[in-house]
Amino acid sequence: MPRLMPDTRPQRVLAASNFVYTIGSGLHLTAGVLYFTEAVHLPAARVGLGLGVAGLLALVLGVTVGHLADRHGARGIYAATLGVQALATAGFVLVDGFWPFVLAVCAAAAAKAAGTAARSPLIRHYGGERPQEFRAYLRAVTNVGISLGAVLAGWVVQVGTLTAYQLMVVGNAIAFVVSAVILFPLPPVAPVPAADGPRWIALRDRPYLLLTVLDGIMAIQFKVLTVAIPLWIVGATTAPHWLISVTMLTGTVLVVAFQVRAGRNVTSPAAGARAYRRAGAAFLVACSLISLSAGAPAWAAAALLVVAVVIHTVGELWHSAAGFEVSFALAPPHATGQYLGVFGLGAGLAEAFGPGLLIALCITWGRPGWYVVGAMFALTGLAAPAVVRRIGSPSATGRRAGTAPDNGRRRRSPCPRTTGLGH
Repeated sequence: MPRLMPDTRPQRVLAASNFVYTIGSGLHLTAGVLYFTEAVHLPAARVGLGLGVAGLLALVLGVTVGHLADRHGARGIYAATLGVQALATAGFVLVDGFWPFVLAVCAAAAAKAAGTAARSPLIRHYGGERPQEFRAYLRAVTNVGISLGAVLAGWVVQVGTLTAYQLMVVGNAIAFVVSAVILFPLPPVAPVPAADGPRWIALRDRPYLLLTVLDGIMAIQFKVLTVAIPLWIVGATTAPHWLISVTMLTGTVLVVAFQVRAGRNVTSPAAGARAYRRAGAAFLVACSLISLSAGAPAWAAAALLVVAVVIHTVGELWHSAAGFEVSFALAPPHATGQYLGVFGLGAGLAEAFGPGLLIALCITWGRPGWYVVGAMFALTGLAAPAVVRRIGSPSATGRRAGTAPDNGRRRRSPCPRTTGLGH
């Protein structure tokens, strides 16, 4: 289990803000898709399309806001994104058709992506000697909050009325507001002056961009638990609907217990690449078990789904640990927000195309689609070590961000513990 409280007051402030934020996120992650399909009565395919459009918009803002956080101070920018996300989420209660839905989810997704990038300099600044470990701790806290939100969402799904779903949406928006208010005691982080050279150096760093693409493909796995499994349970199995909350809680409890531990041996980009490979194999097994739950008796379907979620979460632990390491270990201190904004493009691609892809393959096509998705994850994991080896070659190092390897702005070390770089 991770330690209960961080070491410093700024870390505790960030953790508290993150905890409140993720209670609201747990509500939405567990029942957000069902709100639009069951309460607003939008077709699942159109919900997937709208979420895809929102994800594409989020791609644009992540890098830009990350750069603003580097240059103008991360705390204020991050708090502002939380306020925008609260307003956009509250707007869900006004959704009565496809285009209002697209407008609301675009605003919410853009603010979420911007907030993720803006928070990164805060994690690096206040994360101690090894910010990767503090980032893993925050993810454990995230899953505590999500588990509490999932319990409340379980009640919403069981009641199934429009009022219950609208209360869920309002509670989500309030959580974002409170999360922003908690940040005010946090000491501000001074803006970091830009280094000489191109302004958008992260977008010129082709090896880092390649890692971003790989991580983005694998990041579609996060939508398996929040989009595909709820729709699969409701539409393709005889399992009880309350199992939606059980699957969410199972995953979050495992992350709380083991995320920090999973990252302790992932202390170099090469170790991160191996973790990607293990994650892909775990996702393949989990997707295969989910497919087998269709047509099974209720008890057997429930058992298969719970086992699948456990295996999937093990893969998620490895995937997250790998992403923490490679993304931060390879990002220069003067451009943390920009680089993490670029790495967030991968997650943005998953947000944009993941829901629609999973709905098309796993829900519309059915059982064969789960095997295709599992194979996609496995092949992505197998490709990661080769990409990391390419980045580590002398010729690739000389091409990083279009600069010479000895320009003094970017140093590489085999082990991030000696680089001074973190998550």
